[in-house]
Amino acid sequence: MQSIEDFEGDVVKASEEAEVSSDSLLLDDEREEPTEDGEDQTTEDYEIGEGVAKLVIPKLNKAYETYWGQDEDTLSGGVGMYDSEWTTSPAGGGHTVLSGHRDTVFRPVGDLFEGDSLYVTYEGVDYEYEIKETWITDKDDRSVIVEKDTPTLTLTTCYPFEYFGDAPERYIIEAELVNKGDLLEEF
Repeated sequence: MQSIEDFEGDVVKASEEAEVSSDSLLLDDEREEPTEDGEDQTTEDYEIGEGVAKLVIPKLNKAYETYWGQDEDTLSGGVGMYDSEWTTSPAGGGHTVLSGHRDTVFRPVGDLFEGDSLYVTYEGVDYEYEIKETWITDKDDRSVIVEKDTPTLTLTTCYPFEYFGDAPERYIIEAELVNKGDLLEEF
């Protein structure tokens, strides 16, 4: 079992790392069509900006606070858990999407590759995901945040990582659930 003490420093908050830019959101208010049954996979009753989880990335030796929502205020505090009718929390068994600024919390995600592990601790359960694919797409690509039938974690951030202004592309990491339970020691 890995301990959070294995990771350097405290849990990272974006405001502690760098000035925040407004260009890291993958999508704006435009969305794909609703699910066939018209139901919202998201059933949580969290307030936007409320702390709901922790993202732990062992390869980077980092743990990040994760907040409900993906608005600018939420992302200025850390990682945002996407709230839409096509996404769900890890407990929902569908598609969990986490967004973060490339110039703060997600600056080092370009060092992650297929086979690396990501952990999300949500409601006392640790969810372990294995990275299956990374890719770069246009900032207007609407095919990333969609409903999925299998437990999937997607990280999104702006790209290129070293870019001034509104970045024209998005860096995507997609991972599949491989384990869940008491996998990490208490934070």
